[in-house]
Amino acid sequence: MTDTAGLRRAVALVAALNLGYFGIEFAVATAIGSVSLFADSIDFLEDASINLLILVALGWSARNRARVGMALALILLVPGLATLWTAWEKFNTPVPPQAVALSLTGLGALAVNLACALVLASYRAHGGSLTRAAFLSARNDAVANVAIVGAGLVTAFLWRSAWPDLLVGLGIAAMNADAAREVWEAARQEHRAEA
Repeated sequence: MTDTAGLRRAVALVAALNLGYFGIEFAVATAIGSVSLFADSIDFLEDASINLLILVALGWSARNRARVGMALALILLVPGLATLWTAWEKFNTPVPPQAVALSLTGLGALAVNLACALVLASYRAHGGSLTRAAFLSARNDAVANVAIVGAGLVTAFLWRSAWPDLLVGLGIAAMNADAAREVWEAARQEHRAEA
């Protein structure tokens, strides 16, 4: 039996954390010209949206939750598309971002995403594709944040170039596409089971 009240509290907390860090990361990304931070900031906004949708849809039937899960799979693609656009712009003007700001902001994002993943871990098997979407998103984001920190360190100490940041940004886009596929498949299975 799912602890619905606990799940609601967890999802609300995760939504608030994601929305808050979106503002911080977007501001830093804009200030230092970072593709990977831009991609990750848009991902924080997407995660906040996903968790707010989950909060609203928790009381719905399994079939309607599956439909929302399919919609969430499509939403997961948005950060990837935004990242591709930003990467194209960076490719045309390859200025490396400030490495220290990149790494420190990535560390902050990692702390937020690990906290979100821990909050959601005990609920990832409850609520079907909706909570699976939230958990996968938090997990993937933590992996992306480690890569962002690495890109900052590589830029600072090994290769003063826009390429580490650009490659990590493209990797984040690919990870979001894979998470979207997983959520879509889980939602389709739920929809078929309820048909």
